[in-house]
Amino acid sequence: MDIELYERHDLARRAKDLYERCIRERVEADGSNEGRFVAIDVKSGDYEVAEGALGAGAGLRRRRPEASVYLMRVGRPAAFRFGGRSLAVRE
Repeated sequence: MDIELYERHDLARRAKDLYERCIRERVEADGSNEGRFVAIDVKSGDYEVAEGALGAGAGLRRRRPEASVYLMRVGRPAAFRFGGRSLAVRE
């Protein structure tokens, strides 16, 4: 099934799972990324960390133009889905 057909809940679940299993240890290791944004491509597991949400998303899209992007704040519970043409806030 193509990721574009997933429900928002499925995208969030997949992104959070990738973060916990593959990304968290790398981006939270020394505390220097606390509060920064991490953009995760839920298709590939690739990610980008930046000061701002747009920077993280743009950096990831430069490498993966077709990415289904989910944004999270490092060390914070709130997250944002940033895919296709819309930005949806998830609390």
